[in-house]
Amino acid sequence: MRSMRWLMNFVMLMVTVVTATTVTTLCVAVSASAAEVAPGGSAAFDLTSKRFLADYWQAMPDNAINAGKFDGASRLALPDSAERARTLKFARQWTQRLKGIDEVTLVPLQRADLAMMRNELASIEWNLTQLRSYEWNPSDSNMSGALDALLNTEFAPLEQRLRIILQRLDQGPAYYRAARASIVRPTREHTALAISQLPGALAMLDDIDKAVQRAQLTSIEKEHFVRALQKNRAAVNTFLTQLQAILPQLNDSNARSFRMGKTLYDAKFGYDIQSSYSAEETYQRALQAKGLLLEKMAQLTDTLWPKYLAGVAKPEGRAPQIKMLIDKLSENHILRTELFAEVRKQIPQLEEWVSTHDLVTLDPSRPLIVRETPAYQRGIAGASVDAPGPYQAMRPTYYNVTPIDAETPEQAESFLREYNHWILPILNIHEAVPGHYVQLIHANKSPSIIKTVFGNGAMVEGWAVYGERMMLDSGYGGDTPEMWLMYSKWHLRSVCNTILDYSVHVLNMSEAEARNLMINEAFQSDNEASGKWRRLQLTAVQLTSYFSGYSEIMALREERKKALGADFNLKAFHEQFLSYGAAPVRVIRTLMQ
Repeated sequence: MRSMRWLMNFVMLMVTVVTATTVTTLCVAVSASAAEVAPGGSAAFDLTSKRFLADYWQAMPDNAINAGKFDGASRLALPDSAERARTLKFARQWTQRLKGIDEVTLVPLQRADLAMMRNELASIEWNLTQLRSYEWNPSDSNMSGALDALLNTEFAPLEQRLRIILQRLDQGPAYYRAARASIVRPTREHTALAISQLPGALAMLDDIDKAVQRAQLTSIEKEHFVRALQKNRAAVNTFLTQLQAILPQLNDSNARSFRMGKTLYDAKFGYDIQSSYSAEETYQRALQAKGLLLEKMAQLTDTLWPKYLAGVAKPEGRAPQIKMLIDKLSENHILRTELFAEVRKQIPQLEEWVSTHDLVTLDPSRPLIVRETPAYQRGIAGASVDAPGPYQAMRPTYYNVTPIDAETPEQAESFLREYNHWILPILNIHEAVPGHYVQLIHANKSPSIIKTVFGNGAMVEGWAVYGERMMLDSGYGGDTPEMWLMYSKWHLRSVCNTILDYSVHVLNMSEAEARNLMINEAFQSDNEASGKWRRLQLTAVQLTSYFSGYSEIMALREERKKALGADFNLKAFHEQFLSYGAAPVRVIRTLMQ
C-alpha cells in the first residue's frame, strides 16, 4: 500500500497507511549482538536501544529503507512462512530481553522509549499470530514502495542504487510466488485493490528501465537488467492474472469479510492508537463531539442564511438547513484544471502565515514538492505526504495529490465542491503547513530516534487536525462565519471518521447507513462519501486516529495553560510537544508534566 517512505506510512488524509501488518511479512534475522544485551541502568539502556535498532533494521529491510537507512537494502524479505517464522522469533526474543529491564533505573524519556519498543514488538507478534493479513490482503504484497525509494532517493550515485535494485529484482519472481502462496481466504475488497495497484508496479519497472538506459553501467550489468526486468514483469503479470481469476469466485461464503470484528478491532486500536481511552470510549466521545459541532453549525447557518439565501424558506430540521447553506457556499471553487497550481500557490502563503504569527518554527532548508500521487499508491489516497526518514532527513518531502483528470465531469464537480474555496486551504494545512510536513521535520530532529522510528499514528494525524484549529484560532481565513462553518464541516469529518470506523467494523453498519451519515449528517459530497466507504472497507482503526489524537492534544494544551498560567506560551508549547518525535500523546503528556 503506502510505501510512503517513512512515518507517513501513517499520514494520508484520505487513505490508510501501511500499518504494522505490513511490517510482519518481512524477513528477520536476529544478530548475535542481541543476545549479548545485558539490561541495566540508563547507560545500559542506551546501549540496548542501539542494539535493538540494529537488529530491527536487519530484521526489517523495507522499514529500514523507509527510514532512510540503506546499508541492508539489497535484501528483499519474501512474504513466506519461513520469513514470518523468523519475524516471530525476533519479536519474541526481544520481548523477553526487554522484560528484564528495571524501569526504575531509567529516566522518563527512556521509559517512554521502552514502552514504544515493547508496543512495537507486541504489535508485530499480534499481527503475525492473530490478524494474519498476509492471508487475506493481497495488496500488502507489492515491491514498488522500496524500489521507488531506492530509485529516487539520492543516498548514493545512481549506478550504485541501481545495483542494489538489481539484487532485489533477482528475488522478485520468488516474492510474488510467495505472495500468492500466502493467500488463503482474501477479501473481495483487498483483492480488487491489489489488482488496481499492480499496474503501478509495472510502471515502476518501466521507470527503472529508463534509469538503466541513462546510467553508466557495464554492458553485462545492462544485460542482467534486461533479463531481471523481463522476469519481474512476467511475475507481476502472473500475480495480477491469478488475482483477476480469484476475484470473480469470491462471495459471501468463501471470502473473508472486510469487517474487523470487535475482538480484533479492540486489539488493533490498542496497538496502533495507544490512546488514554478504549476504542468504545473514543467512539462515545466522538458521538458527543458530533452533537456539539452540529449545534455550532446551526448557529452559524442562522447567521449566514440572510447573506446567501435571503428569501429562501428554510427546510424543516437542523441538518437540512445546514446542508443547504453548505451546498450554496460549495459553489465557490477552483476549476478542475487549476488543482495543482492552486495547491502549489497556497503552500508559501501558509508558511508566511505561520512565521508571521509565530506559531511554530519552520525549516526552509527542508523542501516540500507537490507532485502527482505515484500510480502504485493510488486506489485509496486522495492526498498524502511522503516524508523522509530520520536517516535521510534532508531528502525532500513529497506532497502527493491524486489528479482528477480521468474523473467524469460529475465526479470532478463533486470533488471540487468538497474541496472548495474554504476547504482546500484546510486540506493543505493538514497535509503540509503546519500539519504533517512540519511535524515530521520536527520528528526527524528529535534526540530520541525510537520516538520517531516507531511514531504513533494518532499523534501524527492528531497534530495535523490540531494544526487546522491552530490556524483558524490565529485568525487565518479572516475569522469569518463562512470559514468557521466550513472548518466545522471539515472537522465534523474527522469526528465522523471515528464513528464510521467503529460502527462499520464493530457494529456492522451498512453502506446505506454509512452514506446517510456522511451525506445527510456530515454534509459530505457523494464523491467523498463513495471514497470514504471504499476506505472503510480497506482499512480499520486508522480513521480513528484523527479525532483521538486531536482531542488528546487539545486537552493537553488546556492542561498546560492551566498549569503555567501567565507563563504559558503557545509557540513554546508547540515546540516542546513536537520535540518528542511522534510518541503517543499520552506519553508526551507524561513527559511534559
